[in-house]
Amino acid sequence: MEKLTSTDPSNGKVIKEYLQHSPKEIDRIIHSAGKAFGHWKATGFDKRSGFMLSLAGNLRDNLEKYARIITLEMGKPLKQAKAEIDKCAGVCEYYAGHAGKFLSSEHIDAGARESYVAYRPLGVVLAVMPWNFPFWQVFRFAVPALMAGNAALLKHASNVTGCAIAIEELFRDSGFPAGLFRSLKAGSQSVGSVIENPVVKAVTITGSVQAGKAVAAKAGAELKKTVLELGGSDPYIVLEDADLDHAVRVCVASRMINGGQSCIAAKRFIVVKSILEHFEKKFVDEMKSYSPGDPMDESTSLGPLASESLRDELHGQVLACIGDGAECLLGGECPPEKGAWYPPTVLGRVRPGMPAYDDEIFGPVAAIIEADDEADAIRIANDSRFGLGAAVFSRNIDRARNIAETRIDAGSCFVNDFVRSDPRLPFGGIGDSGYGRELSYFGIREFTNIKTVYVK
Repeated sequence: MEKLTSTDPSNGKVIKEYLQHSPKEIDRIIHSAGKAFGHWKATGFDKRSGFMLSLAGNLRDNLEKYARIITLEMGKPLKQAKAEIDKCAGVCEYYAGHAGKFLSSEHIDAGARESYVAYRPLGVVLAVMPWNFPFWQVFRFAVPALMAGNAALLKHASNVTGCAIAIEELFRDSGFPAGLFRSLKAGSQSVGSVIENPVVKAVTITGSVQAGKAVAAKAGAELKKTVLELGGSDPYIVLEDADLDHAVRVCVASRMINGGQSCIAAKRFIVVKSILEHFEKKFVDEMKSYSPGDPMDESTSLGPLASESLRDELHGQVLACIGDGAECLLGGECPPEKGAWYPPTVLGRVRPGMPAYDDEIFGPVAAIIEADDEADAIRIANDSRFGLGAAVFSRNIDRARNIAETRIDAGSCFVNDFVRSDPRLPFGGIGDSGYGRELSYFGIREFTNIKTVYVK
């Protein structure tokens, strides 16, 4: 059986290799989760909240430790890794304080003595999670799932196995019952058999469209609930009346979060032609302020990509765009040093048929697209199979709000700011970006049985 390998992307050196769980070990872990669920579902929200607050405290008390694991395994600059850990603590505290209210019974007058809707847990939920936010992606699933009374299994990306093990230890050390949250040391080839196991009742995945389709097909064959978050090609529309300096700062910051390795990072910058030249100049200047550096240095704003193979794939997309007529305004060349490094890159004259227009670009590469006017910008924004996030920049708030709410096809649309996930707001997409919602009260209800109770 192949080992799972963690590699430092800054230098290509192997950190550690892990033996995968055998099929028998996986089966035992699944059944231990099912047993833990049998007890956990009967606990009250006060008890669950106590464990969650303990978990938040452990995250904050050991912030540096866990941030360094993230940085070492996938290259995220340490300052950003610390912010990720802090955000995980915040989601624990949020659901500790709100889960009871979100899942309280809703009484409905249906002509009976009593009729109401109750929210009951489903059971063991499998999460297939990616490497780009190796703690946050897991916590934004696991915290509401556990607060709803479910048990959780994690199949993490192979290159962040150290993060997966650390997260399991965190739940255990915070007092959660044995078996309630477990990490499976397994490759993608094991996911199908885990879904087939009758103890597993639902599945969530954050990942590529291809992986999401495979998981959804398998879960569908087993008639098991799924939530899919599959990335995007987020459009940011900059109108002629935008505050250009503000728009540029926000757009570049969104593109460069996590080195551009984010499903909700800005990817397509759609700018009306009357301000295009000024926008491009300011945008390139702002991108130049991000320089690659040691990810363990807290002053570093841009680390390596998560692996050399991902860097090579990204560079291939850039070269394909240039070959099809895009103009490279900045960057676009692989550095000679060892590691998964790639410079901030800006592509102008991006058009349909180019990877930067049609596909998801995962890395510090920005695509600038010219639009004739507002209507054309909206058309371009919606000319995508994805539909995760979007943003609109204009000084006319009513104008921008109307575009955001009624004219852009996406799960989230922000006005004069960059798209982000927030425990208070539902998160998810449409089209090839998936379906279902995480976070908010929508997210905690995804993995519950919405049960009607009718008393004559």
